[in-house]
Amino acid sequence: MDLKKLSDQELIHRFLNGNQQGIEMLINRHKNKVYTYILIIVKNPVLAEDIFQDTFIKIVHSLTSGRYKDNGKFLSWAIRIAHNLIIDHFRKEKQNNEVSGESYESFVLNSKDYSIGNIEEKLIRDQILNDVRTLIDELPEEQKEVILLRHYGGLSFKEIADQTNVSINTALGRMRYALINLRKLIGEKNMSLTLQ
Repeated sequence: MDLKKLSDQELIHRFLNGNQQGIEMLINRHKNKVYTYILIIVKNPVLAEDIFQDTFIKIVHSLTSGRYKDNGKFLSWAIRIAHNLIIDHFRKEKQNNEVSGESYESFVLNSKDYSIGNIEEKLIRDQILNDVRTLIDELPEEQKEVILLRHYGGLSFKEIADQTNVSINTALGRMRYALINLRKLIGEKNMSLTLQ
């Protein structure tokens, strides 16, 4: 049987009945969205990988201990777990007053990906992405959340509405106002977000 055709709930059911491939397929199906969501918030690939692994460890523990309620919203639940782990990390970091040793900039400068092709274009693209992320941080919290979940987490508006406990119309409205506010911020700061 082709596990790829099974729903999230069917894969969970198989995993709980002893089929390890069920959880492996579930992780592979959602890893890009969950990891991207984490990375865009923590801005550090090493830290993002740690939190990503902790997220799926927690998911496995929750599934095996019967704490997951099968409501057809596995991805939203997984991202909520990741979000809570991110918050926990920043709380601990604040309490310990830690400074991260490896910065995103050093990762970019030491990455093989940036030694191939047109380095200038890639640096400009990175700067644009960084500028956009900085602008997103200036948005009101509800608007910032919907942009992160939609564009970085890859969630549908229905999934965003479910995760944030609002209607789809409210989620769409928040996105609309977020885009309006982003355009306003770009104009106020006289920014150019193009490669030319």
